[in-house]
Amino acid sequence: MSTDMALSVHHITKRFLGTVALKDVSLDLRRNEILALIGENGAGKSTLMKILSGVYPHSEYDGEIVMEGRPCKFRMPSDAEGVGIAMIYQELNMELDLTVAENVLLGRYPKKKSGLIDWKKMREAASATLARLRAEIDISATVRSLSPSMQQLVSIARALYSHPRILILDEPTSVLTETETRQLMRILLELKEQGISCIYISHRLDEIFQLCDRVAILRDGEKVGEYEKDAGYDSKAVISDMIGRRLDSMYPKAHAAIGGEVLRAEGFRVPHPFAYGKSIVEDVSFSVRRGEILGLAGLVGSGRSELLSAVFGMTPKTAGEVYVDGRPVRIKSPIDAIRAGIGLLSEDRKRNGFVWTMRIGQNMTLAILNRLKRGLFVDQARERKIAGEYYHRLRVKATGLDALITSLSGGNQQKIILAKWLMTNLRVLFLDEPTRGIDVGTKAEIYSLISDLAAGGLSIVMVSSELPELIAMCDRFIVLGKGVVQAEIGREEANEVAIIQAASGTRTNE
Repeated sequence: MSTDMALSVHHITKRFLGTVALKDVSLDLRRNEILALIGENGAGKSTLMKILSGVYPHSEYDGEIVMEGRPCKFRMPSDAEGVGIAMIYQELNMELDLTVAENVLLGRYPKKKSGLIDWKKMREAASATLARLRAEIDISATVRSLSPSMQQLVSIARALYSHPRILILDEPTSVLTETETRQLMRILLELKEQGISCIYISHRLDEIFQLCDRVAILRDGEKVGEYEKDAGYDSKAVISDMIGRRLDSMYPKAHAAIGGEVLRAEGFRVPHPFAYGKSIVEDVSFSVRRGEILGLAGLVGSGRSELLSAVFGMTPKTAGEVYVDGRPVRIKSPIDAIRAGIGLLSEDRKRNGFVWTMRIGQNMTLAILNRLKRGLFVDQARERKIAGEYYHRLRVKATGLDALITSLSGGNQQKIILAKWLMTNLRVLFLDEPTRGIDVGTKAEIYSLISDLAAGGLSIVMVSSELPELIAMCDRFIVLGKGVVQAEIGREEANEVAIIQAASGTRTNE
């Protein structure tokens, strides 16, 4: 094997109860390289990474792992860590009630001769590791008190403390701001110069094309393509390899006849989720019309998600009124919002979007169980009939209505949650980060659904940290910052510069 290779996998095949998750996959990671591994959800990326990190032992798959010329057989994650492979998962595995220092050194606490923990050495080691990331984080703070982006940096620091030679990152920027993303990319380039090779998994192609030296593509468990940065990336070719077809339009925005006002929220004030006695939303009003897609823009921490959650009745507010068709509506809980024709597709679908232990069909009908009652019980035949209609309408990729929702990809889970709201008497739909963690092919399907719903007369309010999708999909924009509306921008004037300037308070009126 070439000495230029830090890691190679040869002819990896992995099966789950007869289903082939990986089929004869071979992949090389060069020394001092950042390699992107991309593909639609369900393509096999996570399975391959779990093999490389020792989660799936060598006895459960066919093929070989070779690290720096030596064959490796991992029985457990500690074996992979022992040879210098560190994995940072998208779902951060943090001990929330321990301090930052305790999390960075978790399982590797320095000891005194007496056998007690050497707290001074722990703090020094944690500080030194975080300094390597240029992360200004209080090492004595509990992880629970940190923002998601800071928690991500603590997770990376934990991986770096073990002095890895290979770093695997799964969607590391999904909770980061644009500024934090650029900082992380700078850090990864510095680690590359220090001799650490990286495998970088992300659905954000713009990041990948900027950061990564090479791109490898999986589709349906097979490696189908590879591209070099030096040769220049062709985004259309990469996307075509990922989804197995040509994607003519990423943002299929259909024409919608925008009608009169459907919902108006006035004077909303929302308590800050982390700072007692402060408000994250001070005084915000907005309205949305029939067939309109209204974009709520702003920097992370501007209160976009908190505002929608408060209007929906899921989190408390200290002030604010809601009007539907010009009439005041009292919303004290999500049940009140649903009765008023409002639905919310939450930012955190795993926490607030579905019930883990339920099957696909059961999750679809959660919001209409009262309509499905027959005496004391649910009419299961009618439930399956209605769920089946939406299952086919939204083109859900699954083995059937009886599959557990946890068996689905993120994009298909999002379709199930969307179906749940479409079954209700829906007038207004709040979409909070509707495509987060979703592959590019399914994103296009979600955009098409959103566009069709608006064309059919549904009013939509959309929050997204990805400005290109927000600008492409929305008819009008409300920009939040410092707890208030900083600007209202029409579709014709909207661009990334104008929105960022308004959100950061640097916009000038000419």
